[in-house]
Amino acid sequence: MNYNKAEFHSCYGLFSQLPASEKTEIVFAGRSNVGKSTLINKIFNRKSLARVSSVPGKTATINFYKLEDVFFVDLPGYGYAKVAKTEKQRWAGLIEGYLNADRNIELVFLLIDMRHAPSADDIHMINFLIDAELPFVIILTKADKLNKTNRKKMMEEFAKTIPYFEDIHVVPFSSQTFEGVEEVRKIIEETAEAAREE
Repeated sequence: MNYNKAEFHSCYGLFSQLPASEKTEIVFAGRSNVGKSTLINKIFNRKSLARVSSVPGKTATINFYKLEDVFFVDLPGYGYAKVAKTEKQRWAGLIEGYLNADRNIELVFLLIDMRHAPSADDIHMINFLIDAELPFVIILTKADKLNKTNRKKMMEEFAKTIPYFEDIHVVPFSSQTFEGVEEVRKIIEETAEAAREE
């Protein structure tokens, strides 16, 4: 895949606006400000394909990016407290509506900040993905912010708090050192290839 050729395709603020699913969809989910836009930009080798904001909760729409025969879907971040209740409900409706719909979701990348224990929302999302039998990979963002000792400590913490952790493919990621970028690209290519063969 030529990652430089990815382009923004469309965005939707309400579940009812979403068109039918016609291509393979690879999804990015996670808490507000966990680094979804940064990860997308690193994968596609672009500075601002996905708009990065220091303000949590900035991605309030489902954004679709297109590359070859695959859509990359950036879901709104969940768990941001300083948002009106109606806005939170709209986000929840968007995220749950999308994930529950009969779409060609081949893989979900679930992003969790490696510096912190998973939130209740993260655990809820993991359980949801397991129950829905949606294949997912956990990306531990901001990996460069931890030294070796703290990293080991956090991995032990994740093993205790995340259900079935030992069975989940986990990728530590850093936008600063590029750790994990090639691994994520490889997973994307394998997923896209498998979908083409179905």
